[in-house]
Amino acid sequence: MERSIMELDASFTAEFIDQILELSADAPVRRRMAIRNSPAFHSLTGAIAAYGTILALFTTLQWVQEYYAKAAEQHVPECSLWVS
Repeated sequence: MERSIMELDASFTAEFIDQILELSADAPVRRRMAIRNSPAFHSLTGAIAAYGTILALFTTLQWVQEYYAKAAEQHVPECSLWVS
């Protein structure tokens, strides 16, 4: 059974963000040790950019999960009901 991204457990999201933060902290250090303009240097540059992108995605997901949790507590109707 497939789960939507909104159904991901909040602890999973937080754990994933922590892992990405660890990886993204290590990558610039490794890039400084690589020879400038080498394949390893460029690979790490791409990895740093990718970590930033995925971190932005998952922090946004975490924010949305928190928003929906608070909305559920306050019995706010789903957004799709607001449009109709």
